[in-house]
Amino acid sequence: MFLENNIHNHEEVGWIEVICGSMFSGKTEELIRRLRRAQFAKQKVEIFKPSFDTRYDDTNIVSHNATEIPSTPVEAAASILLLADGCDVVGIDEAQFFDDEIVNVCNDLANRGVRVIVAGLDMDYKGNPFGPMPYLMATAEYVTKVHAVCTRTGHLANYSFRKVPNDSQRMLGEAESYEPLSRAAFIKARAKDEAQKTTNL
Repeated sequence: MFLENNIHNHEEVGWIEVICGSMFSGKTEELIRRLRRAQFAKQKVEIFKPSFDTRYDDTNIVSHNATEIPSTPVEAAASILLLADGCDVVGIDEAQFFDDEIVNVCNDLANRGVRVIVAGLDMDYKGNPFGPMPYLMATAEYVTKVHAVCTRTGHLANYSFRKVPNDSQRMLGEAESYEPLSRAAFIKARAKDEAQKTTNL
């Protein structure tokens, strides 16, 4: 009971926001938009991304529409706690690529009074929950699911279909490697892939 009263009586307790969806759905663009608003309000903002992601830039976070914002690449989630000391807002992109410790890191920051904004793929190329994202979504106060447009049906897309042969869960790529698909289109595409693999055996 003391903990509950303590939380409600102190405004410094923060929260977690998760922005999730498929490839090409505007996750990073929405993350950058929120972070820039915080910067405009003169809040102290720190932004992080996994050092693994060097598609557009070694350090900056860059959206598919070429919107960008400076960030700090980190190898492990635990490093964020050390580098985010004294911040009002922490932004984290491509959270699915971080180790599971990212969940504890985000909650520790929120408990310290930090607003934590996380963006990442909620599902991998097979349509399975991706890394720590389900746990982040479960513990977040706010979850925003954004959608792309299916390249085959024109409907809302929430799956990231991999067009190239690679079984690694972690594979960076753009339009040449992935396309956003609706549920129906994704099921058909995956079935065609599996049939092709069987034929090649």
